[in-house]
Amino acid sequence: MRNTAKLIATAASFAVLIGGTSLIPQAASAAGHADMVKKGKEVAFNRKKGNCLACHAMDDGTSPGDIGPPLVAMKARFPDKKKLRAQIWDAEVANPDTRMPPFGKHKIISESDIDAIVEYLYTL
Repeated sequence: MRNTAKLIATAASFAVLIGGTSLIPQAASAAGHADMVKKGKEVAFNRKKGNCLACHAMDDGTSPGDIGPPLVAMKARFPDKKKLRAQIWDAEVANPDTRMPPFGKHKIISESDIDAIVEYLYTL
């Protein structure tokens, strides 16, 4: 009887230990995503980098331009993140007459900055 109780206690402890450690990667992942979103907003608002506000109204940005469409409901407009990223990379592919610069193709901003902007825009 004692062995059974000890075995159950050991199994329960093991289950709690395994369950608890599985939350650590999720928490780290959520923190990493939040950092990526924050970086994306910083790049998008930075007048020397993404400069999205020069053409787009978005979020809480001040003095937005109106050349491009407002950046709202981005998940609905771009259900596939890859298409949104491609649009930022080189908008001329989808619209040869666009005024949007090909940020990736012309290396205006880095790959990691483009990825961060995409993550940020997906929060809008």
